[in-house]
Amino acid sequence: MAITALDAPEAAVDDQGAQTCTHELACLLIDREEAERLAWMVKAIADPTRLQILRLIERSPSGEACVCDLTDCLGLRQPTVSHHLKIMTDAGLLTRERRGTWSWFSVDHEGLRRIRDILDPSTA
Repeated sequence: MAITALDAPEAAVDDQGAQTCTHELACLLIDREEAERLAWMVKAIADPTRLQILRLIERSPSGEACVCDLTDCLGLRQPTVSHHLKIMTDAGLLTRERRGTWSWFSVDHEGLRRIRDILDPSTA
């Protein structure tokens, strides 16, 4: 994650000379493009159905699932599940492998690590 340091402005002082505001932020910003990519990833899992899909795939015995497996578990139709899978794949949270006419999905652990780094910066 690219970090940019900006000079922090001085603390503001009111008319009586009392300090009204202190700027103790380090002003370390995530690069704007990186912030947009990370926001897209977070938005991709900010949906109850997508969180359920992610958990189902993550906990499957083989670590992967086919759309037909997910439709049965979720009680949703194939186009709806495929739509959610595409969003999560495009966001880098899932990987897709074609096997004949079927697509199999597995968790992209690098994508999940990036989400975890956002939520807990001490792990980054």
